[in-house]
Amino acid sequence: MWLSIDPRSSVPIYQQIVDAVKERVAKGALASGARLPTIRELAVDLTINPNTIAKAYQELERAGVIEVIRGKGTFVCPPKPAVAAPPQMSALHELMTRLLVEAHHLGVTPEYVLATLQDMIDRWPAKKEEE
Repeated sequence: MWLSIDPRSSVPIYQQIVDAVKERVAKGALASGARLPTIRELAVDLTINPNTIAKAYQELERAGVIEVIRGKGTFVCPPKPAVAAPPQMSALHELMTRLLVEAHHLGVTPEYVLATLQDMIDRWPAKKEEE
């Protein structure tokens, strides 16, 4: 199965689907133009309500990760331009701020956060092959 969910997680199921698809696209495991399963197919595979899949797909479409073409299917969108627009950069800065706040409250130094992030970036393409 290309996607799995944890029904016991505190993260809502639709959000788990959104996060998993975004991660697979970012790692290159789902290439631009790749066709995703229909809502019905994925609901059967994951044994969850189709409305949950529909909500996840709507969120992914709103984020520009996927595109739904009526009568043809759901496809991964082409990658975004190398330089993101100001709203995307603002959202990224917000995420980074939240990361630093959480790291502070966990007692993690900014240097450790930076080193860990650099390590993850260095290993990023290799993670694609592990899946």
